[in-house]
Amino acid sequence: MINLKETIAFLKQTMKPNTTLVIGVSGGADSMCLLNLVNKLKQEKNLTLIVAHVNHGIRKESDEEAEFVREYCKKIECTFSYKKLNFTTKTNFEANARDERYKFFKKLIKQYQAEYLLTAHHGDDLIETILMRLTRGSTLEGYSGFGKITQFENYKLVRPLIYTTKEEIETYNKENNIEYRIDKTNTDEHYTRNRYRKCILPFLKQENKNVHKKYLKFSEELKEINTYLQKQTDIALTRCFDFDKVNLHELKVLDIVLQKRVIMSFLKQEYKKDSPLLNEQHLEQILKICITNKGNAYLCLPLKKVLIKEYNYLYFKRSSKKEKQEYILEDSVTWSETEKIVKVENETTNSNYIFRLNTKEVALPLRVRTRKSKDKMQIKNLNGTKKIKDIFINEKVPREKRDTYPIVVDANDTILWLPGLKKTNFDKKNKETCDIIYKYVISEEKQNEEK
Repeated sequence: MINLKETIAFLKQTMKPNTTLVIGVSGGADSMCLLNLVNKLKQEKNLTLIVAHVNHGIRKESDEEAEFVREYCKKIECTFSYKKLNFTTKTNFEANARDERYKFFKKLIKQYQAEYLLTAHHGDDLIETILMRLTRGSTLEGYSGFGKITQFENYKLVRPLIYTTKEEIETYNKENNIEYRIDKTNTDEHYTRNRYRKCILPFLKQENKNVHKKYLKFSEELKEINTYLQKQTDIALTRCFDFDKVNLHELKVLDIVLQKRVIMSFLKQEYKKDSPLLNEQHLEQILKICITNKGNAYLCLPLKKVLIKEYNYLYFKRSSKKEKQEYILEDSVTWSETEKIVKVENETTNSNYIFRLNTKEVALPLRVRTRKSKDKMQIKNLNGTKKIKDIFINEKVPREKRDTYPIVVDANDTILWLPGLKKTNFDKKNKETCDIIYKYVISEEKQNEEK
């Protein structure tokens, strides 16, 4: 005699009294068993049951199955909600159908203010899910399959049959005269899951008839480990994330496990719903460029995204490029939201952020512009000239900023000053004659970015 005592005990413990449940019911053996079990608790717990049935519209039996579930709901006096799908193509059908089912479930949860969504996934389903993900590759979280309860923002997804097997469910249905419908596609070996079900599960059950409980324990232990690692990852992220960049100095001090998780979090932030396009090979390539001794490196990733490694930072290249800029410099120039060049008086400090000038020695007006391809400057107290490009490389100016860096020139386009980096011999010392002093001012935000 099958009593499914673990499932019943779990339901009694989990379902709060006076609540509304949405139950996904296809009319098959699993979901009809679940509906029967929950219905037995309905009066005891004062539960409101909303049965959600989705007709995928690909089998001729589908309409009859919908009518069967509708009539059963009348019999047990619960609400029946129905949706028929209409796919014009079978490409990626299983994933698309699942998405549509859960959209429908969520709509009902909101409509009826339900606290729980119940599905009929059982122990054999868990084994199949774990094996399929191990075979194709996944994350630690993915390898754990699905859990008994998944908490969402305003409801809980509950899988009460996770303690039992398909065979036990069918035996329970037979012993309790529970009618159900058989979906013949569940034996079609065209579907990957069905091949696992037919070829691998029987072997595992021969080795251990309670193998589903071993997989459940394995799943729960992986989830515990993943929860702990996620907490450590969240701590690491606060140190490694710098706006939309990864600070490689902070990343490199982490254990390799956390390095990988930080990078994956960074990638998910960029790719969002397209994250499945990334695989372990991409992760290994990214880790390689993170530790390279080269100051600059890049990696092409799916969707034509380019990942840039520049000195101590990792970031995605943005397509938007600033136009060339040029301004007359008199009292001040606001170069960007974080930078400006201003005229000051009585400045005694001496750094590359301060430029003292005798205007009789240069052609006016002064200008501030972006760089040109063959720009050179004569660095103060040094012989000869040096390319601006080489100065940027030596000073570790990120490549993305080089085309928008401010350069001060005179009317003859002679470079006088590279604010914050280098000065020419046109710069005067404190005691030398000068009639104008400029200061390069950058915001605290930009200073922190450059550290």
